[in-house]
Amino acid sequence: MPAKSLMFMGTGSDVGKSLLVAGLCRALVNRGLRVAPFKPQNMSNNAAVTADGGEIGRAQALQARAARRDPVTAMNPVLLKPEQETGSQVVVRGQRRASMSARAYWQERGKLMPEILAAFSELARDLDVVVVEGAGSASEVNLRANDLANFGFAQAANVPVVLVGDIHRGGVIASLVGTFAVIDPADAALVRGTLVNKFQGDPALFADGVRFIAQRTGVPCFGPVPWFTDATKLPAEDVLALESYSSSRAGAFTIAVPRLPRIANFDDLDPLRAEPGVSLILVEPGQPLPRNADLIILPGSKATRSDLAALRHNGWDVDVAAHHRAGGQILGICGGYQMLGRTIADPDGVEGPPGSSPGLGLLDVETTLTPVKQLRVEQAVHAASGAAISGYHMHMGATSGPDRNRPFAHVAGENEGAVSPDGRVAGTYLHGLFAADPFRRAVLGNAASPDLAYEAGVEQALDDLAAHLEKHLDIEALLALAEDVQW
Repeated sequence: MPAKSLMFMGTGSDVGKSLLVAGLCRALVNRGLRVAPFKPQNMSNNAAVTADGGEIGRAQALQARAARRDPVTAMNPVLLKPEQETGSQVVVRGQRRASMSARAYWQERGKLMPEILAAFSELARDLDVVVVEGAGSASEVNLRANDLANFGFAQAANVPVVLVGDIHRGGVIASLVGTFAVIDPADAALVRGTLVNKFQGDPALFADGVRFIAQRTGVPCFGPVPWFTDATKLPAEDVLALESYSSSRAGAFTIAVPRLPRIANFDDLDPLRAEPGVSLILVEPGQPLPRNADLIILPGSKATRSDLAALRHNGWDVDVAAHHRAGGQILGICGGYQMLGRTIADPDGVEGPPGSSPGLGLLDVETTLTPVKQLRVEQAVHAASGAAISGYHMHMGATSGPDRNRPFAHVAGENEGAVSPDGRVAGTYLHGLFAADPFRRAVLGNAASPDLAYEAGVEQALDDLAAHLEKHLDIEALLALAEDVQW
């Protein structure tokens, strides 16, 4: 039997497509179906390393987990990772291919469609259902030419579409009906249903809305799907989630994280945010780092030298130095690790104009950025505590210097990261480290909850999300809309 596919597009960004796809993947695999997610083009600096040695968007890795499959690059063949206001790193089939301005990419992107279709076909060969996610808004008619993410892909692969609207932000009827009004009739013909997401209140009060949407669009309207309160227990896809990310708790162990302009892989912090005894404060530009912080974490960055300049512009370098003088702890992850050293050199212009920047000087190491990206899933051991860490490397650059002789961790018997002579400043390239419960408890001490099993909590949240969709959606009717994948 050929695989079937169904695509979920949104009336805008952050309407809940990623969670819907994850929940449907778990619901369908619970029914005994072979399922996988697919997103032809994603834009996110939250990425994950795949089983086949590449990288894909974090949301697709979570969706693969929901489908109980290892993530592979075919699930997200094109990933854009913003490096500047008007440009991104272009990752194709998991590997960095180029850094391009938005205009240059817009002109060239159509050439990537054959690779996207090949990945889609490759993924579908051993499946019953492929659940496809669009990107951003389906109604951006100004970007329709050579589109890869929404109707461009749907037309090329002949995949039926369900259009998702977010009632929480208001105007959901207008956004769903209005999308049909502005898109090309050929694209509108691919839309087989609509879905109202993030509903709060009595669903009976929206019954007339459902009927109106179905009448005006000519396709069934699914939902409304109520707000899923445990969504915060799952890794977020992009920076929109950072608007309400802090988890301030009075009297708790305080961790301060500066919100860098190109912050990357901030889901590293999710397990800390879940700790009831931790106050995680994401510090906005223009605000000082709190003086009462127990730990400052400098997070990953997609443009390390540029973000280091922003850190200095905000005066956070002064705050970090003062925190260190007062006896505080500091941890740098990936780009944050590079910032803690003496210099960051970019002779080839990997992240921007070639040059070198002085670091914060809290670790006696130096970093040289290189075009080759290191992508590896790692099993490590924390040097100070002996706790096991399951993480991954995703970085460009090599770091060397005397403080590397005091490693943060050991990976396959080799030193990883660096620690200062006083033991209060550490840097590591390991992402995902705080998901390991023993390591997190070693870092937090008495502030850590002995009952928080982070990875088990993610699994439970995925099961709960699937049950939520089973209760509030007619999944059989949605499956009936799916069509055979065309080879």
